[in-house]
Amino acid sequence: MNQKTLFYTISQQEWLDTAGDTVQPAVLKAFEAGGKAGRSIKNALHGKWLGHPLHPAITDVPVGAWTTAAVLDGLELMGKEKYTPGADAAVAVGLVGALGAAVTGLADWTGTRKERRKLGMLHGMLNAGATALYATSLLLRRRKRTRGVGIGLAMLGYGVVSAGAYLGGHLVFGKQVGVDHTGNSAVYPEDFVAVLREDELEEGQMRCVEAGEVKVLLARKNGDLFAIAHTCSHLGGPLSDGDLMDNCSVRCPWHGSVFSLEDGSVVDGPATEPQPKFEVRVKAGQIEVRLPESENK
Repeated sequence: MNQKTLFYTISQQEWLDTAGDTVQPAVLKAFEAGGKAGRSIKNALHGKWLGHPLHPAITDVPVGAWTTAAVLDGLELMGKEKYTPGADAAVAVGLVGALGAAVTGLADWTGTRKERRKLGMLHGMLNAGATALYATSLLLRRRKRTRGVGIGLAMLGYGVVSAGAYLGGHLVFGKQVGVDHTGNSAVYPEDFVAVLREDELEEGQMRCVEAGEVKVLLARKNGDLFAIAHTCSHLGGPLSDGDLMDNCSVRCPWHGSVFSLEDGSVVDGPATEPQPKFEVRVKAGQIEVRLPESENK
């Protein structure tokens, strides 16, 4: 089965949709029930404080630890028992890392839909299965007569976690989950560019305009003009279709990320990357924008 056929087959699995319809709302309601603290925890799990998704960084811990365990287990099977304590410690470290990877991944998964949600659900289930295998392996390793079975379960777990990692890589590189979607490859205007007549943007309105090849969100709030990148950094949602909020911020219509209009920073996730901000001025009745001079250097 080639890659294209594999991912198409996964996308056709209705049971993954059914599972997602049950689990995703429950997780979101759990965060919402926590109020402000719940939002802060969710933002921390997304990696808002880090400036990019936290989950991919944490996944290196279990994958790296369990790779080490696989090597040391192999040496033990070759008769080099001095590596036994190191293998067991690596399995334990991987289990701790797997817990962190699970909670951060679950938070990121709540901001996915359709095929991405199905792939993410299967990715999480595979990793949960691998974690269960490794936890059982650690228990069986404690007894000499069951140690061989424990090592066998670890080897099986390594295969399962590798399959989960493969799906995780496709989510990032194939489906662009966790990638900045603000169009950093586009050429941002370094000089002021007229984008809209001033009288075409009323108080409390937002408009999508184009400054060269870049889409810009214009907004007028409390008498002030604001301009940030129009395409949501999370998964490319059109911010002009979202909600203009009282605290001079905008909520993405797709997954609910909230960005400050004043500086483009992330107010609430699942986004972790800020929106590029533009300088705004009015000249001869035209609203003009450009990239801030500090970013042109």
